[in-house]
Order: sequence, then structure tokens, then C-alpha cells
Amino acid sequence: MSEGGAAKGAEQVLPQDGPGAPPRSNGELVFAEPWESRIFGITLALHGQDRFEWPEFQARLIEAIARHEAEIGEGEYQYYACWLEAFRSLATDKGWLDAKALAQLESELADRPAGHDH
Repeated sequence: MSEGGAAKGAEQVLPQDGPGAPPRSNGELVFAEPWESRIFGITLALHGQDRFEWPEFQARLIEAIARHEAEIGEGEYQYYACWLEAFRSLATDKGWLDAKALAQLESELADRPAGHDH
């Protein structure tokens, strides 16, 4: 999927506000760390390949946000930590990766330097 395709896909499924809406600044998505944009891109790419329905992921994301809000307070949670939690749940339930393989992949992606997204 091209970058344009990812952006188009994002606009079709991502809410602008509410519990599942990603952080934005002046209407643009905001990522504080490289891993956040990577897991975001992976999720949208898999959705673009029809590997899952968006409401299935969105429900997991909203549940993760609610859990984090209950534990540490509303507005204090990290949005993409919740996104990652929702993705982990989806990936293991769908059988894409088991927990060990997913942890290994996460480690490899985290070790990549900023700007090395290919």
C-alpha cells in the first residue's frame, strides 16, 4: 500500500473525536515515537488487506482506553500504548502471531533507528 493509500484508508476508518480518535495537531495525526507510527501503519495495512473489519479493532481499542483510564485516570493514558494493546489482542486472536513471535517482532521494530521504516 502506498503512503497515499494508507492516508486514504486512515481517513475512512479513524474517528475525528471520541474515545477511539487518535491524537491530532491542526488536523494531522501526531506520533510521539517512531514505534507509534509503525504500529499504526501495520494496523492500517492489515485492514487494507481485509485481514479484519475495522469495528473489531476499534472495539478493542476503546476497551483498552477504558481500562487505562480506569487504572490511571482519564486523559492520562498513552493513546498508542492502548493501540498496541488492541493490536496485540487482535493479532493473537486472529492467529497471525503467537505471543512469543509478536514479542520478537516488537523487539526488532523497536531496535530500528528513527527514519528506518522500510
